[in-house]
Amino acid sequence: MAMNRIKAVLAEKQLTSKWLAQKLGKAENMVCRWCSNRAQASIGSFLEIADTLDVDVRELLSPSQL
Repeated sequence: MAMNRIKAVLAEKQLTSKWLAQKLGKAENMVCRWCSNRAQASIGSFLEIADTLDVDVRELLSPSQL
């Protein structure tokens, strides 16, 4: 299963999955499943999440190589 970094990016920005769910208009339990990698968001949702968090979508998909 592919892994995402949604939870890590939220932590870096000091935001919560509840906040993200409200911003996206999604169920909180769905966003929690994305954050824990028990489910993966659709490509469209990843783009929306990236836009909401003001990050490049690639930051949500793999660790940064800084």
